[in-house]
Amino acid sequence: MDPALTIGIEEEYLLVDPESFDLVADPPEDFMRESKEALGERVTPEFLKCQVEIGTPVCSTPAEARPHLIAFRRTLKRIAEHHGLRLMAASTHPFAQWDKQHHTAAERYEQLDSDMQGVIRRMLICGMHVHVGIEDPELRIDIMNQATYFLPHLLALSTSSPFWGGHEMGMKSCRLTIFDGMPRTGIPDYFDSWSEYEAVLNHLIDSGILEDASKIWWDLRPSARFPTLEMRITDVCTRLEDALCIAALYQCIMRMLVRLKKSNQRWRIYPRVLVKENRWLAQRFGTSGSLIDLGRRECTPYEALVEEMLTVLKEDAEALGCEKEVVHARTILDRGTSADRQLRVFNEAHKKGADSAEAFKEVAKFLVEETAADLP
Repeated sequence: MDPALTIGIEEEYLLVDPESFDLVADPPEDFMRESKEALGERVTPEFLKCQVEIGTPVCSTPAEARPHLIAFRRTLKRIAEHHGLRLMAASTHPFAQWDKQHHTAAERYEQLDSDMQGVIRRMLICGMHVHVGIEDPELRIDIMNQATYFLPHLLALSTSSPFWGGHEMGMKSCRLTIFDGMPRTGIPDYFDSWSEYEAVLNHLIDSGILEDASKIWWDLRPSARFPTLEMRITDVCTRLEDALCIAALYQCIMRMLVRLKKSNQRWRIYPRVLVKENRWLAQRFGTSGSLIDLGRRECTPYEALVEEMLTVLKEDAEALGCEKEVVHARTILDRGTSADRQLRVFNEAHKKGADSAEAFKEVAKFLVEETAADLP
């Protein structure tokens, strides 16, 4: 039976003060209560009180997910403004300090705080996760092994975290550098079968290290809750259309790998160390640099790799009806990712005479305004 290849998108946002544009460390309790009343189970708190997470229902295509994302962002923006807050979609805040934040009072988060200590307390980062439905566990693990190749390509398009705690970090996605302080993160290992994956998982559970698979935080993982393969490497996109593009590309990659398997073909699996090197290049340079073409053994400008990826996925984009979302990757290249635009705002503010604190505030203001730009 062919996998459903359904899609679901999760995004994490930040709550910002409209005057200082700093994060709101302790937002009113009514914000989450009203959000729950409006969106139900589609909205959840995050570890830090200044964060909020949404998740779409199961959708067939990114086009079907679009109105849900618009409605969720618009609703949270409206409720935030009602409480004197603003909504920001970015993987890091330009200048907020992690040690000034408060974590949510909930049993799961209390346990995480107890287990992880300072590592979890500095997780002032937001991400975008995309689920694609693959019901057969053996197929799910096989596709996971092959799909790791494409993770750096997706990360580069999503970058939105060039600043951290009032510092320019010299990379387009410093979020992953922070997240990698957690255990069980990064590029997943290769598994010969679903049973081998389960054996490793059960080893950790039996040893008392973790309770279940939800505490495995790889860049790509079998979901602990759904029969899906969950892509977790990407930053959250400030522009909604960028998020839909990345979700569409990921869904097309899943379909392409399933299509190859049905023809007794597969994507070549490269050593994890090589994929990790591309991951670092994507973190460091985003779309403005190069990745290693692992087949040709040479660094290739990212723009050329995107064109190659669009060619490979053309049949799948047509079959899924997401050609428009997929070719939006060219718009991201032309316009720059959120990280590129943040850096431009920061540098332009400096050129106009702003000091660093003023320039960071301009970036935060820009992010709030751009988050709202796609919400008619």
